[in-house]
Amino acid sequence: MTESGPTNAPLTLFSALAVQGALDDVLLPRFLEQNPVELAITYDPTTVLVELVRGGARPDVIIAVTAALDDLVEAAAIDRSTVVPIARAGVGVAVARGEKVPVISTPESLQRALLDARSVAYSRAGASGIYFAELIERLGIGEQVNAKATIVEKGFTALAIVDGRADLAIQQLSELKFVPEVAIVGPLPEATQHYTEFSVALGAAAADTPAALALLRLLAEPSSAVAFRDAGLLAGPDRL
Repeated sequence: MTESGPTNAPLTLFSALAVQGALDDVLLPRFLEQNPVELAITYDPTTVLVELVRGGARPDVIIAVTAALDDLVEAAAIDRSTVVPIARAGVGVAVARGEKVPVISTPESLQRALLDARSVAYSRAGASGIYFAELIERLGIGEQVNAKATIVEKGFTALAIVDGRADLAIQQLSELKFVPEVAIVGPLPEATQHYTEFSVALGAAAADTPAALALLRLLAEPSSAVAFRDAGLLAGPDRL
């Protein structure tokens, strides 16, 4: 996504997919109304964003899994003093609209739903997929689920439901919500749930860039919590 603006270098933003809905629908349009700059955005799983930075990319602003930002601080790619938690995401399950909704309210019913599914879509590149791969092993059903799984390299796993490759999709709830053609069954049962915190930070060379500072401040301000919640995330200092 690139917005038109001045001819000087664009403000570069790297962002995890989990917050894309909130950014695209509300927060970036609000930012651009107040700051008429060119904005160049890369949306990818945190693992991919980190590899891009390790390969030499230097975004002005990055939104990623909080724990992963430590590596970028050590690599002198981001300014530690600017790291601010902005949202938290839980993992959920989606099915095609109009299809029978499985029961997933307990670990046992979740296990049965996964075993009964024709194919389960998840991504091994994203935080939710990495966790899900560990979860099914812990539940003792890893071999059975993976034998018929649809592994998505990166992106929105619910698209595998839309094109018929799978009938269940596992991902952060906000990422499932990004695909309107599917119905969200609900979050994983609390005993098997996993929450991922996302933070925003400035690149090491962007600390004195007015537009970068303005974007960070907007994302971190309490009023932005509404956009994150509407996109299926937990947000605000009372939930972090």
